[in-house]
Amino acid sequence: MTAEEIIARGVPEHVAVIMDGNGRWAKKRGLPRTSGHKEGLVTAKKIVAMAAMLGIKYLTFYTFSTENWKRAQEEVGYLMSLITSRLRAEFDFYKENGIRIAHIGDLDGLPAEVRSEIQNAIKDTEHFKGITCVLAINYGGRDEIIRGVKKLISDNVSADSITEESFSKSFDVPNLPDVDLMIRTGGEERLSNFLLWHCAYAEFVFTDTLWPDYNENEFLADISIYQQRNRRFGAVPN
Repeated sequence: MTAEEIIARGVPEHVAVIMDGNGRWAKKRGLPRTSGHKEGLVTAKKIVAMAAMLGIKYLTFYTFSTENWKRAQEEVGYLMSLITSRLRAEFDFYKENGIRIAHIGDLDGLPAEVRSEIQNAIKDTEHFKGITCVLAINYGGRDEIIRGVKKLISDNVSADSITEESFSKSFDVPNLPDVDLMIRTGGEERLSNFLLWHCAYAEFVFTDTLWPDYNENEFLADISIYQQRNRRFGAVPN
């Protein structure tokens, strides 16, 4: 199916992606895991450019989870360096595609340089009018919910006044809509603590493709699968 046909059928507002398989991609080629992460960034740029062209409003990438700190120090250090350097270097790419950067995750738990580059990228792109690319860095779904609860308590919000809408406003990106389509590459079929609140009624597509091998055509195919789903949100169809 072509991009034009996908657009004509109506694209999801919010697509979330678990970019799994970088390490296995590198291992298959006798390369260090860091090579997989570097190649995975190339794939991410292709997908966000395609999503922007399709008119998708929000694209969230699971970039680094709260659990990823358990990985080898060398790999974690490389990932932090990669995030820092590419955020700084990709401004022209953001501008060309109208990409606005947002962040979800525990910002305070990141190294100062990484934190600074995320904040700079958000500020430098806040006036762009195209797709919002949400980077989940030092992110965990449970952690976001707990931090949201703590924020409500800190703001002295009464329990009786809390609704789903008011609670969601305590999250890292208060206006982030629910996920319509969740894509996970790499063959695993689980959420891995990603966007637990926002995925309440998401449609899931799992693929065996390792993230560095994922491409624009498969992305279009996955959106086509989504478009064929019957989303009832708990209601009985007429």
